[in-house]
Amino acid sequence: MTDRSAFRYVTDWQCLTDENAEAIRAFWLREHANVEGEEAIRRARQVVARVLDENGGIAAVSTAVPKTIPRLQQPMYYYRCFVGAAWRDGRLVRPLLRYTFDVLEAWARERDYPCIGMLLELENEGFARTLKRAYWPDVGFAYIGRSVRGLDLRVRYFRGARLKTPQQLMHALRPPENAPQAHSPGAQ
Repeated sequence: MTDRSAFRYVTDWQCLTDENAEAIRAFWLREHANVEGEEAIRRARQVVARVLDENGGIAAVSTAVPKTIPRLQQPMYYYRCFVGAAWRDGRLVRPLLRYTFDVLEAWARERDYPCIGMLLELENEGFARTLKRAYWPDVGFAYIGRSVRGLDLRVRYFRGARLKTPQQLMHALRPPENAPQAHSPGAQ
C-alpha cells in the first residue's frame, strides 16, 4: 500500500505538453475511464493536474472547463477527476480536489476572475450516498441542488471573486476567435 506522501501533484493547467497529454490519454484508456478518441483529445486540453505514484505512474487526473449554468448564471470551472483503480481507496479524491481548487483560484485571481469558483457534479454513487452534509468543511464545497441528470451539485467560490455584471457575462461567454468550442457538461 502506498502512503499519501509518496504521491506527487503536477500542475498541467494551460501548460500540458504533448508527451504528458499522450500519457494521460493512455492512462484513461488503460483504466477504462470512457474517455477515448476525440473526447480524450478535447479533455486533455482541460487537464488541471495529475497525481503521480511513487513510481512516476499516473494515479489520478483532474480537469476543468469554464461553464455557466442557468442556476448560477455566473462562470464557474466545471471540475472532473478520474482516479485509477489501484488508488480508489479515497485518499486521493479530497487532496486532488483541494489541489485543483488552489491551482484554479490562483489562475483566476491573476486574470481578474474569468470564473468565480468551481462547480462539481457528484457522479460517484458511493460518495453521493455517504456524503450527505450540505457543506463539506474539509474541502469548502456547498450543496446547491441537483443537476439535470439528477446528481448533486456542489460549489466553492474563489476568495476575492465578484459576481459578473450582465455586460461582463456577455463578453465572457463569447469565445475568442479561432478558439475550440468547449463541450458543455450536463450540470445545471
